[in-house]
Amino acid sequence: MIKPTGVMRSIAITKRLLAAGASLAALAALPAAADPLAIVDRNGGIVSIEPYAPNIVRVTIALDKALAVAPPGEGPNAKPDASGWTHRSDASGDVFASPALTLTVAAQPWPGAPTQMQRYFAPSLPPVAISVRGADGRPLLDMTGWEMAPHTVNDEKTFRVGASFAVQTGEHYYGLGQNQEGVLDLKGRTIDCRHNYDAPAGESVCVPFMVTNKGYGIVWDNPSATIVSPGLNNATHWQSNVGERVSFFVITGDTTDQLYAGYARLTGATPLPPKAAFGLIQSKARYETQKELLDVAQGYRQRNLPLDVMVLDWFYWTRMGQLDIDRTYFPDPKGMNDTLHRLGMHSIISVWPRFERESRYYDFLGAKGWLLHDKDGSVVDGLPIRADRAGALIDSTNPEARQWFWGKIRDNIASQGFDWFWLDETEPDLVPDGHQFSIGSGDRYHNLYPLVHTSSVAEGSAKDRPDMRNLILARAAYLGTQRNGALFWSSDVQSTWEALRRQVPAGLGFTATGMAYWSSDTGGWQYPAGPKAERPPLLDPAGATAMAPSYADYPELFTRWFAYNSFTPTLRIHGQRPATALWDYGTAAEPVLANFLRLRYALIPYLYALGHQTAETGAPFMRALFMDFPNDPAVATIGDEYMFGPAFLVAPVTDQGVTSRKVYLPAGADWYDYWTDKRYTGGQTVDAAAPIDKIPLFVRAGSIVPMGVQVPSTATAQPLESIRVYPGRDASFTLYDDDGVTNAYRKTGGKTATLRWSEASGKLSASGRLPTGQDVGGLVRVVAAK
Repeated sequence: MIKPTGVMRSIAITKRLLAAGASLAALAALPAAADPLAIVDRNGGIVSIEPYAPNIVRVTIALDKALAVAPPGEGPNAKPDASGWTHRSDASGDVFASPALTLTVAAQPWPGAPTQMQRYFAPSLPPVAISVRGADGRPLLDMTGWEMAPHTVNDEKTFRVGASFAVQTGEHYYGLGQNQEGVLDLKGRTIDCRHNYDAPAGESVCVPFMVTNKGYGIVWDNPSATIVSPGLNNATHWQSNVGERVSFFVITGDTTDQLYAGYARLTGATPLPPKAAFGLIQSKARYETQKELLDVAQGYRQRNLPLDVMVLDWFYWTRMGQLDIDRTYFPDPKGMNDTLHRLGMHSIISVWPRFERESRYYDFLGAKGWLLHDKDGSVVDGLPIRADRAGALIDSTNPEARQWFWGKIRDNIASQGFDWFWLDETEPDLVPDGHQFSIGSGDRYHNLYPLVHTSSVAEGSAKDRPDMRNLILARAAYLGTQRNGALFWSSDVQSTWEALRRQVPAGLGFTATGMAYWSSDTGGWQYPAGPKAERPPLLDPAGATAMAPSYADYPELFTRWFAYNSFTPTLRIHGQRPATALWDYGTAAEPVLANFLRLRYALIPYLYALGHQTAETGAPFMRALFMDFPNDPAVATIGDEYMFGPAFLVAPVTDQGVTSRKVYLPAGADWYDYWTDKRYTGGQTVDAAAPIDKIPLFVRAGSIVPMGVQVPSTATAQPLESIRVYPGRDASFTLYDDDGVTNAYRKTGGKTATLRWSEASGKLSASGRLPTGQDVGGLVRVVAAK
């Protein structure tokens, strides 16, 4: 939610006072949201130090005190907390200490007269240097300089603002949202951190939170377009396009999970999604009629295939922006949803933020000033690129516009029985640069929109449907968007092997940003039109209706993609093709796909427990290997395999026509091949068999994996079929369950039972009766290594 006392208010007041000739003393008298622990003056450079927890501290640097002490921008929603912190001054400078870290603002001697060389090349800003050390004194982070370069953006006189940091030996960098260039480690690269649907490799999403393998992460507090160069030329440089100060948070931790716990504390917890979100979500661009959608749903039940959610994508409306349902093609949407509910399914419907000029609300919203507009107040109607960009954008930075938007969704759409909402175009697709939001220029707030737009439904649903658990499908994020109950996907990617290959590191980078729920459109969104296969297809395309006959290896691609997405936080089939259901990829592919789908459903008890753990801790459960194996330097740059919870190592096949791939098994653990039970010692690369009906999958020795019986959907109670134990070390795993739909778990806490494996005794015990009501006895299967 936008805070009216946020930094934009301070900036606006400051600009007005400066224009009126106010003194810096008058600016310093402006109220701040909370007093920092201390304000340090470094020869005119004002440094504010504001702790939020023992391991979280905010640093703000400005020339004006009013800006240095102003609260952070949108995204962080925690309150400052200096409990346990101390401040002292000594010869080194001002030292701020907590039980977790020590931060020093270095002393700066009064500058002498500049030399002739310095007159031309020395920076005009007062130098500021900051160091952060761990509780044990080890170096974590050194800020070596800051910058403010004046320029004009959108007719506003402002600055490029930035900071530079030193690089440690062996340091690697992860996160910053979604980047689809195919590389996990950000070191040595330059990241254009901005939402960009048209990024060449696939949509980029900017969440300015970056973690390292050296025990810290940085949350950059600026929503304008930002360039980040981690570890490039032995420095890490951040630079934002619009701002009047430098503001960032440092989060430290002994483990990556402590960094994510800090991020969750600072920007909001990730709520537990409805249980249906962990099952199959079936979509298509688009179901043209009510009958078509229901026929697909019935097709899953008739084939005894599990399915949880049917999605109604765009153009079900009479006009874009009508926020209605065309009764010519969907004559009884309430009856349609009633039928889905009787089948044990839920529904998601796409709601766009765009309003055609001819739509019923366009003039009303324009008169209210609730649409993206130019400086003269005229509405921005489409952009001169890409043919699908007609229409105006609702200004979700305006709280009144957000409330109105939710009210129409509630009354016009939710009233027809739709369960959850897909907020598409959350970048937004109408690029705001050069235009105006209600809170300021689109350039200043380029990356903010996903946070405020998803909050319209999150806050509205919490108010008007308090007992129903929220879910929002979105394709972009900003700091804190995870708290709105959003599930993210990688946008409208190509239907090619290259696109699939890029998904794996893209998803790992996104979850490394603290956003746990990410996946991709299974099979790609764009119409299947890949290049000719280089090898013989592994699946006969006979009977396939999802693509043109010339794309003979598309059923193979879809099957590999489906196997991969079976091991991502959500599993959704979607795409712009004639047919998308599981049986539309040919008679050879269908049984293979059905087996992967049944494996996904067998793992629902495992997945739901992981989702609950994420809600409690903030840590993602689709995890790049650097998170769990910090002592193995070989994993630092691996982006094509990952951990899925504490047990599974997943190595997707992303090349056409191959039946094996190399898999690195991290050191420090033994590993079981899931398909054969063969045991391997970690620290080696193996050739893993990968026939079309298998995905290379390994289980870490010392793991407990609960497996459920087959159910048609998560609406059916799912007893455990077995509890698999992979010996090798002592282990524990906490099962969790609740009704899967309501928010009652927030009060009751759901049902839990902790399973414990003793390596010494070779026995599994439980802390009590299982959430399913079953006893452990008879369920345990100890895997014998082969």
